Amino acid sequence: MLPVEEKMDALPARPGVYLMRDRGGKVIYVGKAKDLRARVRAYFRSGDGRAQIQFLIRRVVDVETLVTANEKEALILENNLIKQYKPRYNILLKDDKSYLSIKVNVQHPWPRIVATRKIVKDGSRYFGPYSSAFAVRETLDIIERHFLLRNCTEHNFKNRARPCLQYQIKRCLAPCVLPTDVKDYRENLQRAILFIEGKRQELLDQLRLEMREKAEALEFEAAAKIRDQVQAVERTVEKQRMVSHWGADQDIFGLYREGGFIEAQVLFVRQGKLTGNQAYSLEDLEFFDAEIMESLLTQFYQGDRFVPDEILVPVEIGDREVREEYLSERKGKNISLLYPQRGDKRHLVEMAAENARQSFFERHDQEKRREKMLLELQERLRLKNYPQRIECFDISNIHGSHAVGSMVTFFNGEADKKRYRHYRVRSVSADSGGDDFAMMYEVLKRRFSRGVHDGDLPDLVVVDGGKGQLGMAVAAMRELGIKDVDVAALAKMRVHPSARGAEIQRSEERVFLPGQSNPVALRRNSNALFLLQRVRDEAHRFAITYHKKLRTRQTLYSALDRIPGVGGARKRALLRTFGSIKRIEEATVEELLKVPSINEKVAQEILDTLRSAP
Repeated sequence: MLPVEEKMDALPARPGVYLMRDRGGKVIYVGKAKDLRARVRAYFRSGDGRAQIQFLIRRVVDVETLVTANEKEALILENNLIKQYKPRYNILLKDDKSYLSIKVNVQHPWPRIVATRKIVKDGSRYFGPYSSAFAVRETLDIIERHFLLRNCTEHNFKNRARPCLQYQIKRCLAPCVLPTDVKDYRENLQRAILFIEGKRQELLDQLRLEMREKAEALEFEAAAKIRDQVQAVERTVEKQRMVSHWGADQDIFGLYREGGFIEAQVLFVRQGKLTGNQAYSLEDLEFFDAEIMESLLTQFYQGDRFVPDEILVPVEIGDREVREEYLSERKGKNISLLYPQRGDKRHLVEMAAENARQSFFERHDQEKRREKMLLELQERLRLKNYPQRIECFDISNIHGSHAVGSMVTFFNGEADKKRYRHYRVRSVSADSGGDDFAMMYEVLKRRFSRGVHDGDLPDLVVVDGGKGQLGMAVAAMRELGIKDVDVAALAKMRVHPSARGAEIQRSEERVFLPGQSNPVALRRNSNALFLLQRVRDEAHRFAITYHKKLRTRQTLYSALDRIPGVGGARKRALLRTFGSIKRIEEATVEELLKVPSINEKVAQEILDTLRSAP
């Protein structure tokens, strides 16, 4: 491998993408350039004084280049490589899993509109993402009430025998079982899409025209339904804030930064009305604003995200024309990428920047509050470690049956759901009646064994319970030689009848610590107690959810276990096809024969057994 300096003159003076690798061969930065040789030379020979760049360059031991035919291809390739390698020094926007989008499965003969947190390339149309889940659900509720589109799952749609409640309350045309005009359904779908896109005026014009036509044709019931749609759309229009008078679709970007800490805000304007916003927090970045903006645009408009007619940015970017061409091809019409200097559009960019500034301070104020909460917890419990990462464990079972353990993780005072874990308890049988202490010991030992092996341990372990559960945690940690992790147990409040009458007395929640016979008393409304309760309640919720899931699965399978000739594969096939025991019992022999591996003898055996059950 040639040293980086020796490769400078050999780099091509052509458009393409460059990948910077560290000593271990890991890609730590991906960039694109109109002239690869000039761009890479600028990093190593221009004396760029930014700390971020200097630290980056000190770690680079090799540069790899990929030549493309033009800048546009370089832009596309850069985006793909960033998604593939997730380099340390590139801007990496969080994916949209934490935000809701609206999905329309347009490929289906009878499409439905649903909220989703996953965007996949399945031919569907996606709108969003939206930062307000309430706004998304309100939009879907309006669509269900006034546009009569189905909202059932594919399984229910295929297997219905009669119209469901949605049809009875006049929220669906029931295309699953009733003859429905495809043209009418598609018209309703198109209107709903216009509503989602924010093209309210265009939708209102269409609806009013059709309402007049229905009234003139004396179809008063149909005209009344359209009138209701008009009124629903008009109510939402009144709630919108007018931004501009020309009715454009725009995305408006604003930046606010303090050193390497940057807040980006995007305002979504549809048909001249502000319909939503989205914020991104970027840290440890000392690149120039133009580079930040270019990287932000590259990732923001990936996938199936809606591309508006105009994109307003707060700084001049060097590849504006290339991006316009690329995004115009995606949209199918010309779009404008503008850096406005004056006038109304400049005011919109300034509004986005002000929103970014407000979001920056709100976010950092929240971080300070969480830090104060964690410091208070450390002080009140006299912990060795600052509890940046807390893991909490809980057990759920009924007399030992379907026993499960849960682990939830909080990082910097916030739930880190990627680190949640479920545990099936193996060592304690239901016959023993359920030994909660032994179950807790098993779960903790399994978690800590893996943690010691991977070098992945928390700062504080919290168990739901009292001294007994705490003792199990201490024993598991002692057995594995763990000394640097704090541990505590949070016991729920107790209810005592009053000696003087019917009045109920409640004790405070108690925190037990190793080596202390008496619990620590935390003030009822203290930050420390609030955080511990929140962590404990989340662990309890997570354990109960998994426990119920196992019980439900067992209930479904138990009825089929009595049937001769029905093993695991046939049970799964039956439940996958029909969804419930009741649906299987109501099926005919002919319907059962459509299930893989079910023959006529087994089908008849299934029906006889289920229908003869008490």
